[in-house]
Amino acid sequence: MLFHSGSAVVVSTVAATALGTEPPGHDPELSDKLRTLIEVHKTAYASFGEALHETGGSRNRDRTSREEETALLAICGYPAVGEGDRLGKARYLLEIEARGELDLAVHMQAVLQSTMWKG
Repeated sequence: MLFHSGSAVVVSTVAATALGTEPPGHDPELSDKLRTLIEVHKTAYASFGEALHETGGSRNRDRTSREEETALLAICGYPAVGEGDRLGKARYLLEIEARGELDLAVHMQAVLQSTMWKG
């Protein structure tokens, strides 16, 4: 059993090297741009959550909702070109989707447009 698991690590490392990618467990770094977009969204999401719990703050709730949506769309539309950004963007959006919050057609349109070559 130990032999097989060791072989799997060697095979996956060799395969990753052959494909020009990093071995499993080594995540390439996010770009500063994507890291900033994610932090902006996390902050906007937290502000929106706080606004939901305020009494009588419907105007603040609407504003924070728009800010959160804009921040999320910026991530969806970000054209991730490096391996770190592709993985980071996908992982973050999967977390958002798991909460049921990546549900608008505009989200999917932005994600798909971000993958198209712009030349």
